[in-house]
Amino acid sequence: MEKPYPTQNWTDDDHFHDECGVVGVFGHPEASNLAYLGLYALQHRGQESAGIVSADEGRLHAHRGMGRVAEVFGSREIARLPGTQAIGHVRYSTAGGSVLQNTQPVFINYRHGSFSVGHNGNLVNAQELRYRLEQEGAIFHTDMDTEVIVHLLARVSGNDAGERLSAALKQVSGAYSLVCLTETRLIGVRDPMGFRPLVLGRLIDSGGFVLASETCALDLMGAEFVRDVAPGEMIIISVDGIESRQPFAPAGRRMCVFEYIYFARPDSVLDGIHVYSVRKRIGHVLAQLHPREADMVVPVPDSGVAAAMGYAEASGLPFELGLIRNHYVGRTFIQPAQRGRDFGVRVKLNAQPDILRGKRVVLVDDSIVRGTTSAKIVHLVRSAGAREIHFLSSSPPTVGPCYYGIDTPDRAQLIAAQHSTEEICKMIGADSLGYLSLNALHEAVGGQEQGFCDACFSNDYPLPVPVTDTGRQLHLIKELR
Repeated sequence: MEKPYPTQNWTDDDHFHDECGVVGVFGHPEASNLAYLGLYALQHRGQESAGIVSADEGRLHAHRGMGRVAEVFGSREIARLPGTQAIGHVRYSTAGGSVLQNTQPVFINYRHGSFSVGHNGNLVNAQELRYRLEQEGAIFHTDMDTEVIVHLLARVSGNDAGERLSAALKQVSGAYSLVCLTETRLIGVRDPMGFRPLVLGRLIDSGGFVLASETCALDLMGAEFVRDVAPGEMIIISVDGIESRQPFAPAGRRMCVFEYIYFARPDSVLDGIHVYSVRKRIGHVLAQLHPREADMVVPVPDSGVAAAMGYAEASGLPFELGLIRNHYVGRTFIQPAQRGRDFGVRVKLNAQPDILRGKRVVLVDDSIVRGTTSAKIVHLVRSAGAREIHFLSSSPPTVGPCYYGIDTPDRAQLIAAQHSTEEICKMIGADSLGYLSLNALHEAVGGQEQGFCDACFSNDYPLPVPVTDTGRQLHLIKELR
């Protein structure tokens, strides 16, 4: 008889996965503890590993590990990270495997001193640069594209850390929001197109400064929002204050639009746009685009909740939690030998027959990628007695992979790239299927003039992408949240 077994990535989830989250602290006696709090608030952006590097009396101290923030850090580990400045990172691997050696922040000692970096994003020319560096004698210790940055840094000249980092980054192409630490400085950089978010905050109690991927981290760290780091901007924080540099040639802003659909926490504000409000507006638009004769609106928790609320508000239909999520499922789970259909989904989601039985249901989720999880959720709701299921996606059809730091399947595995809406509707077992239109998405986030990357929906890639699959893009595993 097959024995029960523990496994990671045990559900067959198929939505986009978060990339990474970064934080930086300067000018606080408990910098590493504040970095820990910031990472805790950004846990949704990566659950594979976590790390913090602090600076104290000219030395860098580091602790990194596999798992979530609370699993990697306790009071003992934080106590071993002294100093008034620190950076931190939570990771989901888009480039490089899920192993301890690939945890961040990366830290090095080189001819100019000590340097550490945490990276959110993906470099599209990393393989090309890595090959060149290896030909020059570089020895890589990880599979991460982030390590390319530190090898480039070690080979350039400049009068200070900012100049050297600028010279290194001018050789890379792709998406990056960086937090960097030297013995005396905290540096934040956002790529010229601003694919990934990065915000600056001021600590209320000490007057120090923080950097973070999202504003929700500032709240837990006790910091007030100052402003977004601009695309292409480098911020250098030292005892002399804050210096802003613009080392890169101007480029059109292309913030990842999926941050607003799924990645960012709904209580965050990114580039001046409140994420929760965008998701509710998407629901309003879905009600206009896809009105349905139904009895209730049910979200796929947690990512479909705000859009479903917006749909219910605009349509006048009641909002019901027909699916209840188990928030306490860990990274591993022992599955029974005789697993029933949809077991992985049922562990995280439980349908309520008393709510769903005999009802016509509008089911709202953030996206459909492969379609396998969508089919299982539809089956789960129908098994609970729903009479009709009208599945709505709060994003357009996903027709292209991402090369800028989001983990997606290759094009052959994207159901919307291979099938029509009518075909997908039959494949997932719904009575009807509706997507948000691309134009409506841009309207919901403030208009096309704001400048967004929507390549996964439009195949309009703002930067050249690899001609062939380099194997550095992992297959997608989504944790429902």
